[in-house]
Amino acid sequence: MASALQPLVSTCILLGPAGHANLGPVLMPHPESSPSPAPPVVEFEHVGLRYGVGPEVLRDLKLTLPPSSFHFLTGPSGAGKSSLLSLLYLSRMPSRGRLSIFGEDVAKADRRTLTLLRRRIGVVFQDFRLFDHLSVVDNASLPLRIAGRDPQESRTNVVELLDWVGLGGLLDARPPTLSGGQKQRLAIARAVVARPKLLLADEPTGNVDDQLAVRLLYLFEALHRMGTTVVIATHNMSLVERFAYPELRLDDGQITRLPAKAARLL
Repeated sequence: MASALQPLVSTCILLGPAGHANLGPVLMPHPESSPSPAPPVVEFEHVGLRYGVGPEVLRDLKLTLPPSSFHFLTGPSGAGKSSLLSLLYLSRMPSRGRLSIFGEDVAKADRRTLTLLRRRIGVVFQDFRLFDHLSVVDNASLPLRIAGRDPQESRTNVVELLDWVGLGGLLDARPPTLSGGQKQRLAIARAVVARPKLLLADEPTGNVDDQLAVRLLYLFEALHRMGTTVVIATHNMSLVERFAYPELRLDDGQITRLPAKAARLL
């Protein structure tokens, strides 16, 4: 049986070393796709977040992210981007309001339901959060193990993905021996390897050069075209302008949806 990872790997290879968006044939749908209407992937209804007894860092958020959407999350430092992402990957619960993920009200979800929701979310953290005792290939394969898949069956595709992000010669290396940019690419590979339904990335191109940043955005775009909802927090406005996707602009704890910038520069 073909691995669910294969369409993503094949698409990444089609993108090629130069990162051009030649996506080739029509991509296979996500394995969990259904002909029935799907609920919003994310829905905020008057959501607020505060830490302790301090003021709200996010205020009265009203936002809906439909399936298969792609948004950049922008705003000045301290605007609340990381706090918003922490709500989305269920590290924190809202102080008020209603947050639904995949149609589930997270305030009413039990521990098992929250665990299952988290397994459908891929996250690229700013601080990487790699396991130092595991090799590069084992770090990247970890979501497949958690999902109950046999990593040996998917190893070829995992290795191809790692090769595509420039880590093919470091499969047995441990994270402490990697540079910051290599750790970032490994964190990205781990986040996308299981083809999550929701992908969240916090400054995923902060430690790489501009050429590699564009290449990694094509990887996120490939996942998006196969049905994943993508949210990328970034200060890199040149990427926002290059890729024609809308913005979620955070400023002083409140959010504004902005239309896509100018069309992609090829």
